[in-house]
Amino acid sequence: MTASTVRRPAGSGGLDSIAIDNALCHAEAYLQGAHVTSWQPAGARPVLWLSPASAFAPGKAIRGGVPICLPWFGAHPDNPSAPSHGFVRTLDWTLDEARDEADGGTIAAFSFHHAAQSLPAWPAGFDARFVVAAGRELDLSLTIRNTGTAETRIEAALHTYFAVSDIERVAVWGLEETEYLDKVEGFVRKREGRGPIRFTQETDRVYLDTVATCSIADPGWNRRTVIAKRGSATTVVWNPWDQRSRTMSDMGPDVWRGMLCVETAAVGASALTLAPGESHEIGATIALSN
Repeated sequence: MTASTVRRPAGSGGLDSIAIDNALCHAEAYLQGAHVTSWQPAGARPVLWLSPASAFAPGKAIRGGVPICLPWFGAHPDNPSAPSHGFVRTLDWTLDEARDEADGGTIAAFSFHHAAQSLPAWPAGFDARFVVAAGRELDLSLTIRNTGTAETRIEAALHTYFAVSDIERVAVWGLEETEYLDKVEGFVRKREGRGPIRFTQETDRVYLDTVATCSIADPGWNRRTVIAKRGSATTVVWNPWDQRSRTMSDMGPDVWRGMLCVETAAVGASALTLAPGESHEIGATIALSN
């Protein structure tokens, strides 16, 4: 590790973590799940949301930041007892490198190896590499490689939680007139209207066949958060609202008002089909504008 901007403090719950402090931003990540929990550009409010009730413990998913969902999204396709959103977010990754960049930003790269036949819930082997570039923008790159001998179907998502002033005041642009599956109503297929998405109740939508850049317009904080993605044909938008939040021990009362997930995903019909030795990258570049 050659980055002067990177420290290795003891994280919450004693978990291994890194802290990035350069002239452009502050960021934090945990080796469990290669989980980015904070990105705050200089002079700005935090961009990522982290639940104050999140568990920081070995094998427990962190609520907030950028969980990596892999190799499945949501429930396991065949095993309802398997963990939701896959297993890589609750296992330790390796910090391969951390380096300072000429533009003042910092790069941190993590890797994960899943050996074939090492887990009954997912016998196919794969490698994953996650590269975080923290500066004026936050760039996230997840590359998955099929290390097995047979073609494999894999789902992946950057399940990003964004901090907002008040969910009832914000709007999401970029998905106008896009078809989506409404998970709240049993995966009914619908089409978004001509205007932006606004929030008045629990929202859990899988937007289909879209590579569009999205933005969260937040008049309460006088800012717009822009999410430009790549390698992803699905965008998931989620807020649990009050009743669902009450059933989640790691959310806490009323904190749902300050968060919104806009997720870069390759899931469902847009899941990855990788031949032996084949790789695919999904990524997102997050930036603020007024």
